[in-house]
Amino acid sequence: MSIIYFLIGCSIVIALVFLAAFFWAMRNGQNDDMQTPAMRILFDDDKPES
Repeated sequence: MSIIYFLIGCSIVIALVFLAAFFWAMRNGQNDDMQTPAMRILFDDDKPES
């Protein structure tokens, strides 16, 4: 029975780590520009060889 308490504690700690990582990413602007990465494939950046 004590292993269940240990696993519940571990899962709560892991969930808090992921929650902290999510808030850190949002605070640092990781998800500010959602449109440009999807359209980047449409840009022709390759220069033709002459």
